[in-house]
Amino acid sequence: MSHKPMTKSQLVAHLAEKGDLKKPQVAALLDELLAVACHEAKLSDKGFTLPGFGKLALVQRAERQGRNPATGEAITIPAKKVVKFRVAKSLKDALLG
Repeated sequence: MSHKPMTKSQLVAHLAEKGDLKKPQVAALLDELLAVACHEAKLSDKGFTLPGFGKLALVQRAERQGRNPATGEAITIPAKKVVKFRVAKSLKDALLG
């Protein structure tokens, strides 16, 4: 059975109800949390950690060899920055049992 992911407005409504807060307050808090996470992940070499949830980090990926799937031709994939997210052990244990 398929389950649709929660939308931002559904998340805001749920948190507002649970925390006895107004929806605009919760929406502003989520927006600020996202802004802080992005800022810290960009500027800090250690990334942004949300305890119990995970760690967001911007890392440099080295140049590497790959293959064009259509032709099988070897190609060089250039170096680039990528975003990585590592799930916290406590969350992983809660999800996987």
